[in-house]
Amino acid sequence: MKVVIFAGGLGTRLSEYTGSIPKPMVPIGGKPVIWHIMNLYAQHGFNEFVIALGYRSDIIKSYFANYKSSIDDYSIDLGTGEINVINGAAEDWKITLVDTGELTMTGGRLKRLEKFIGNDTFLLTYGDGLSDVDINEVIAQHTNSAALITMTAVHPPARFGEVEIGENNEVLSFKEKPQLKEGWINGGFFVVEPEFISLIDGDDQMLEQEPLTRASQTGKLQAYKHAGFWQCMDTKRDVDLLERMFNAKENIWSEGFSKHKITRGNN
Repeated sequence: MKVVIFAGGLGTRLSEYTGSIPKPMVPIGGKPVIWHIMNLYAQHGFNEFVIALGYRSDIIKSYFANYKSSIDDYSIDLGTGEINVINGAAEDWKITLVDTGELTMTGGRLKRLEKFIGNDTFLLTYGDGLSDVDINEVIAQHTNSAALITMTAVHPPARFGEVEIGENNEVLSFKEKPQLKEGWINGGFFVVEPEFISLIDGDDQMLEQEPLTRASQTGKLQAYKHAGFWQCMDTKRDVDLLERMFNAKENIWSEGFSKHKITRGNN
């Protein structure tokens, strides 16, 4: 399956970074957040990506165009220009980068990618959300349903830290932005049938409005409930949280790092 990633928004709530780079290029642990998202899919066996670009598309294109040479070790003969790779460390990802317009809405971006997606079921997510969701489980639920699109539903993180206070006013515990246990929101990480794209009228439609509403009204929208880790990257506070988690080796969005060791957000 191909993986479609929205990476074209203006990211106005993260203006500390997005004045100069697009939101998906904000670094976590030295790599752009979009790399971490792609790595999650690659760990589940999906390494073909179609990225919907918009704002500062040149920066994302340049990053991937130069990625292999920046990661690999190689020797170069300046006289002949011959390059010999010594240690090929770059991932074996196939990436299609498509400029879908700076002001195009999410639904419109997906519709513009229709010819690059083809006629098979595909995966879809945003370029600013990290999770330890099991992608293959989402696919399995979708396959066993009649849905046109399956959405991963998640518990949102609390806006502020949670403090537990004892009888003598002592702080018993403090959790920064814990995952709430009530209520569900759209967490992205969709599985989509290509026929869903016909529900999108044009550039000015948001995926999250008319298209998903139409699918819901006909019983073609499913939800996969994920009670584990999920964190969007909307503000600098979110960036700082994810950076601290990475530095503390708590990057539980990476399946390769003790995925269920941390129970934060699970219930």
